[in-house]
Amino acid sequence: MFSPFVLRDARFRSTEACVTTHYEERLQKDLAWIQEMVNIVGGEIEVALSNAVKAVLTLDRDLAAKVVIGDYLVNRQTRELDRLCHAFVARHLPTAGHLRFVSSVMRLAISLERIGDYAATISRTAAQLSTVAPIVVQRDIEMMSDHARRMLHESLRSFQTKDIALANGTQHSAVQFAHHFDKVFDDLLAEGEAHTRPVNDLFSLMATFNRLERVIHQAKNICEETTFVATGKTKGEKNFQILFVDERNDGASQLAESFARKAFPQSGQYRSAGWSPAENIHADFARFGQQHGIDLARAWPMDLAALTAGLDEFQFVIGLHPNAREKIGRVPFHTIVLIWDLTAAKSPDDFYRLLAPMIRMLMEQLRGEQAC
Repeated sequence: MFSPFVLRDARFRSTEACVTTHYEERLQKDLAWIQEMVNIVGGEIEVALSNAVKAVLTLDRDLAAKVVIGDYLVNRQTRELDRLCHAFVARHLPTAGHLRFVSSVMRLAISLERIGDYAATISRTAAQLSTVAPIVVQRDIEMMSDHARRMLHESLRSFQTKDIALANGTQHSAVQFAHHFDKVFDDLLAEGEAHTRPVNDLFSLMATFNRLERVIHQAKNICEETTFVATGKTKGEKNFQILFVDERNDGASQLAESFARKAFPQSGQYRSAGWSPAENIHADFARFGQQHGIDLARAWPMDLAALTAGLDEFQFVIGLHPNAREKIGRVPFHTIVLIWDLTAAKSPDDFYRLLAPMIRMLMEQLRGEQAC
């Protein structure tokens, strides 16, 4: 015969188990609904983006209007998604994996709302076009659209399945696509120079390309959220590709490259080149480098012309001479040219005193005070 205390303890454990089971069921139900809302909004946006591009290519203004009106639904859905996430936090006080998931969904909702806005903007351009785009531009739009929609679809799928390999592969594809935007820009510029279209049309088409490019960037952000949900790893600081350029690449630019690599090895990758390269490093700079722990002995002047075709790899090209911009010539769309006038420098020591703080300031602006 069981004592009253044993029976009471058994009933307590049974009640506790029921409460725990009910709580887990509610938690999983709420999580499942949040995930389902992500799928719903993501699906709506994929369709909107496809229809927006179709409207531009075919000048279907009715379809364009449908996309614009549909964006109001997307905005309401993303607000509901945000509300569900806040309610989940308040109700369940989640920790660890659940908290990572909900916080990621809140950021994901912002990305999805922005992509919806991009689709609406693309649709609005259809109403501004006076005639269908030139064939070459149509091909560019189709190419960028296919890539953007594929990146978006794959990034959302990686988030839904917590597939890190898919997220990494999608991010890599997005990065590799960056140089295609320069071809698109060139094709549109050629149409402008040929005066085949009104300026208003060219601006509208450029807006379309820009928003498609932004979709690709948002897809990268979604992939980063996949990594965070699955592993807890946050996005690392950006690593920059920087090219230093002067005339002969036998002194100042080599010094800048070596100093940046030594002072900020984890913040970027550095190269240098000259538009009229010397045969060897200048002896004064070689001696200066040896005295200050900067190894220029194994450096070799590089011809800028050899790097011209691959300038899209560099986020920044830094000219160390007033004429450098002219010598560098036209750069890819995503590459920025900076000119640092070092004509006041008369010796390696002068160059070093000018260069070191300028490089430090740049890297701190790019990576923050913890740049290394």
